[in-house]
Amino acid sequence: AGKGGLGLLGEGVLVTKPAMPFIENEMKLDFKDVLIRPKRSALASRSQVSIEREFIFPNSKQKWSGVPIVAANMDTIGTFEVAAVLAKRKCITAMHKHYTVDDWKEWAAGPGKDITQYVAVSTGILGKDMEKLDEILTAVPALKMICIDVANGYSESFVQCIRDVRKKYPDVTIMAGNVVTKEMTEELIFSGADIIKVGIGPGSVCTTRKQTGVGYPQLSAVLECADAAHGLGGRIVSDGGCTCPGDVAKAMGADADFVMLGGMLAGHEECAGETIEVNGEYFKVFYGMSSDTAMKKHSGGVAEYRSSEGKTVKVPYRGPIDETIRDLCGGLRSACTYVGAATLKDLPKKTTFIRVTQQLNTVFTESTKVNPTVQVPPAKKQKTDAA
Repeated sequence: AGKGGLGLLGEGVLVTKPAMPFIENEMKLDFKDVLIRPKRSALASRSQVSIEREFIFPNSKQKWSGVPIVAANMDTIGTFEVAAVLAKRKCITAMHKHYTVDDWKEWAAGPGKDITQYVAVSTGILGKDMEKLDEILTAVPALKMICIDVANGYSESFVQCIRDVRKKYPDVTIMAGNVVTKEMTEELIFSGADIIKVGIGPGSVCTTRKQTGVGYPQLSAVLECADAAHGLGGRIVSDGGCTCPGDVAKAMGADADFVMLGGMLAGHEECAGETIEVNGEYFKVFYGMSSDTAMKKHSGGVAEYRSSEGKTVKVPYRGPIDETIRDLCGGLRSACTYVGAATLKDLPKKTTFIRVTQQLNTVFTESTKVNPTVQVPPAKKQKTDAA
């Protein structure tokens, strides 16, 4: 009755009731709301666990194998330098979309010539974006993965863009998003996408939920979208919301095929941006791609009709990124041993989530760093040593 319809007024006069907002009462969960229940395991060591996956994508028919961790297509994270390190561990880097065609040519002829299978080209959906994408794929035909990225994956123009890209590049794997619901996951796969990016608002430098009130708890979004995608042979990447290796394990336990990371990879030597010194400590700047920082850099400022939906932060300098990736992979292997999963593919089958009210013991100060010792950038170190 509260969702609109017909009613009677006075002498049998029919009137239309106004549609009312609908409330879903089912509890939706985030990574912080659960832990993974341990189970008996025949595994004697973490070294027995394989964290590599192999996929054949439904629309491109391309085969891919590697570790399903993806560096986010953000200015400071999705860089050629990050890709060089992550490719050695068979992880993917979704490049930010602001590299020029010449940048791509130079990279592909040099350090990138052997790692194109671990790189995705990012693009928006505007005409100029499509023209640039075509130029890049023509210049570097070895590239076989595209990341079509918009903040709101529910628009018809976005869906049409995926259809157009699929028609033009039938054998290129398409990663597209972002969405958080079953029906849109299915729509994007039917339209030609292979990997659906899942997540609205959970990112460390995203303020969409604050600015718009729109979002969806990430664990529930992953569970629901993975169910929809896998029913059609598609895949999903959990994008945003991870704060530690345990959250990555939870995302994969919830059946995410890939996990995309931004904030967890920020602040490293290979990340773009200068290192700044404040009172003897070193930091790197990290910002959301809808922040005023990003819009000023790439669009000349925040347009009159929109608001900033991202923030800019200073992240403590964390040294080489490989140590963070190694620690993350170690956490994943350990999670698998706790539930008896010999492979990452088995993790969802062995995962039982339990609802909790507390995750961690916070008696001592929590460190967000893999290595809590103060890291000094190599350039600064040389100056100090010389002095």
